[in-house]
Amino acid sequence: MARVSEYFGSNVFNDNVMKEKLPHETYKLLQRTIKQGKHLELGLANVVANAMKDWAIEKGATHYTHWFQPMTGITAEKHDSFISPVDGNKVIMEFSGKELIQGEPDASSFPSGGLRATFEARGYTAWDATSYAFIKDGVLCIPTAFCSYGGHALDAKTPLLRSMEAINRQAMRVIKLFGHDDVSRINATVGAEQEYFLIDKDMFEKRKDLVFTGRTLFGARPPKGQELDDHYFGAIKPRIKAFMTELDEELWKLGILAKTEHNEAAPAQHELAPVFSTTNISADHNQLTMELMQKIARRHNMVCLLHEKPFAGINGSGKHNNWSISTDTGVNLLNPGDTPGENAQFLLFLCAVIKAVDEYQDLLRVSVAAAGNDHRLGALEAPPAVVSMFLGDELTEILEAIEEDKALDTKEKELLRIGVHTLPKFPKDTTDRNRTSPFAFTGNKFEFRMLGSSNTISNCNVVLNTAVAEALRQFADVLENAVDFESALHDLIKSTISKHKRIIFNGNGYDDAWIFEAEKRGLLNMKTTPDALPSLIAEKNIELFTTHKVYSVEELKARYEILSENYCKVINIEALTMLDMVNKDILPAVSAYIRELAGTAITKKSLCADIPCDYETELVKDLSALQSAAFSKKKALENYMIEALECPDNTSLALFSKDKLLSAMTELRILVDELETKTHSEFWPYPSYGDILFSVK
Repeated sequence: MARVSEYFGSNVFNDNVMKEKLPHETYKLLQRTIKQGKHLELGLANVVANAMKDWAIEKGATHYTHWFQPMTGITAEKHDSFISPVDGNKVIMEFSGKELIQGEPDASSFPSGGLRATFEARGYTAWDATSYAFIKDGVLCIPTAFCSYGGHALDAKTPLLRSMEAINRQAMRVIKLFGHDDVSRINATVGAEQEYFLIDKDMFEKRKDLVFTGRTLFGARPPKGQELDDHYFGAIKPRIKAFMTELDEELWKLGILAKTEHNEAAPAQHELAPVFSTTNISADHNQLTMELMQKIARRHNMVCLLHEKPFAGINGSGKHNNWSISTDTGVNLLNPGDTPGENAQFLLFLCAVIKAVDEYQDLLRVSVAAAGNDHRLGALEAPPAVVSMFLGDELTEILEAIEEDKALDTKEKELLRIGVHTLPKFPKDTTDRNRTSPFAFTGNKFEFRMLGSSNTISNCNVVLNTAVAEALRQFADVLENAVDFESALHDLIKSTISKHKRIIFNGNGYDDAWIFEAEKRGLLNMKTTPDALPSLIAEKNIELFTTHKVYSVEELKARYEILSENYCKVINIEALTMLDMVNKDILPAVSAYIRELAGTAITKKSLCADIPCDYETELVKDLSALQSAAFSKKKALENYMIEALECPDNTSLALFSKDKLLSAMTELRILVDELETKTHSEFWPYPSYGDILFSVK
């Protein structure tokens, strides 16, 4: 077997390949395009395209695609071959710079939120030169942005790239004030941990709810779940290990820095964590990771579930977005450092994040809003829907000392003024991690834990980058005009702490008392997607995104419509699936079992008239009562489905779905799950939770 170092990135048109395949001058010009965002001339693009095509053909590729991320949450691709006809009924393999730079997929069938009419098909893809091309399944994939004929962003990548430019612009203004003239760019960096379930494919295919919705809509708890904590970090089963080994190999070939893998808390649940990359590359890599997980699982006769809550009563799956900002000279701006100057710089950037999270907590909640994630947020494996920040006791104490102009509990007992006295050196891990916090500082980065496992990481990072960019913009406006920089810096940090300390909470986010306290502080508690979505088009948030040219007003309104519509469609599909399962399988199965029990009771009485049939008689009564109640709840759900058709728009339908449909679905589930516990397994039409969760040996 080849060593990892020999095949890592072998399917990527990366920097090493470019150096080898491109003329020296072309390589230098392309690097300028990538690093400085310069325009890519067509002549240069032709040279790059030809080299890329030759490399791809050497790797066995016959087609290319503009690989993009429409607002469906997944990726899209349209394959075109390299062949071009020539005289003599022959073909040659061609790929032009124009084909590299721009594509024209049909945009009419992708979500647009009203940005375009259905009959208007034209859309454009444009090469993102900052993300390397790669080969997947024998096809050259070119990462691209996707926009409409009118120039509106129809994807997740375009706003992400815009937000990266926004934070770069404002952070550069601030970093120059600290004398770092050698810095030419600042990047937001991300490492996205991915949780997922692996279940047996045969079990999956016997469950309509898993097939149609990705989660179980019914299912009684098994006798054993995760109570013993014996799965978490436990020995990895051979079948799972074989999957993980193949997954690693395929990810490494694509240059994806898969690093850590282990069993998670719930039975059949696992996690993969990568090394940090720049945000847009991390987003691309996470989309590829999810795709490969699902594809490779099937090769091992398993199915990878990425739904946030596929099984009730046990942990769901999240995606932890580890976010930081760094200079192109290798300095992490959220690393406290060892000197007063570094400390002051760190504290200013830290305050920018605190201010951003407090002022735009609603947008952070919207960025993870989805029907699936609503089942997970606030459960015991995920943060609550209230956004707060964990900083740890030592860092919080320092901020309090600055705010109050008091001495820290140190030998010197000096008043703490930025840039005058040395702040304490912060060890990397001064406090324990807080897994209940939505937004936790972990030494030199922040871990945003609210994302659902199927979410794209682009949306939350667009919010983070833009909100922090706005805070840095305001800071730069103050400091660039300051007469006394050190005094202005101290006052700015002090006032920011005072205004935004309400967002800092170092305690247990699962405690009900915290939810009460959070509301007293004025923090938002948007428990569901319909509660959160209106914030996306609130006036202050429109101003944020338009000021930094990340979204236009039209693009924001379109995303509001798309998210609302998606929520309604998900609930509708789930409700229809429940009704189909109950009508066609569950109620008939219970009737068959009742008939069996009744027949047994009759036989007993005919043979042993003096012996009572208590077991059969009582069970028939219980089952009949539950079945009747379930039938009634089923009818209520059907009536609500009809009533939902009268909702005039997606906003009202989303609220109706949350308040009526989901409530009716929950009531129906409770009765069906109890029916499952009383019905013989030979009659129950679906594999149980126990069958599914412990199916992979």
